[in-house]
Amino acid sequence: MALITIIIIVVTGLFSYRAFSDYNLFERFKFQPQAITEGKQYDRLLMSGFLHVDMGHLIFNMLTLYFFATPVIQFFAMQFGGSIATGSVVFAVIYLLSIVGGNLLALFFQKNNPRYSAVGASGGVMGIVMAAIAIFPNELQIYGFIPGWLFAILYLGYTVYGVQKQLGNIGHEAHMGGAIVGLVAPIVIYPPLFELNMVYILGMLVPIAALFVLAMKSRK
Repeated sequence: MALITIIIIVVTGLFSYRAFSDYNLFERFKFQPQAITEGKQYDRLLMSGFLHVDMGHLIFNMLTLYFFATPVIQFFAMQFGGSIATGSVVFAVIYLLSIVGGNLLALFFQKNNPRYSAVGASGGVMGIVMAAIAIFPNELQIYGFIPGWLFAILYLGYTVYGVQKQLGNIGHEAHMGGAIVGLVAPIVIYPPLFELNMVYILGMLVPIAALFVLAMKSRK
């Protein structure tokens, strides 16, 4: 496991654990639309990704990050001279941008909902999951038997449905926003990837296009 993965897991774990017993810290950094749009507390767009509701929430996110971090780091290390340090920087950038991107999409859909709030690294984690799948769409097997590209299409489709129907106590918007960043970022950083995995990537973009249509309808 790369050092950057350890650092992110440890920092997230310590910050979340502190906030479990510090109500003021939790309230100050959780994602809350009005605090961002009216209070100008833009740091919530990032810092809410280092908070979690409970230990189960934290462990699930960090375990998922642990399993998907390595293929992303190793791929970009190979593309940039075999440097794990460079691969680690790219990984960290995708992860942090996915947290912010996820929260920005949540802000778009929930900006007029004063009761909405959310915490968790799920946007960042989904960004890394989708980045890994964009890089290795067939090689990655989710749950041991589902090809990564198929999992991505099914998950993104479910997430679009979740955004539309507001299913459960889940931040579908943040998951989708993070996934979009995670899918697009590797292609921007390493453009040959799109041609290499074009069919799979285009398939994964279909649910995202559906979300775009939904977003346009919501603005009317």
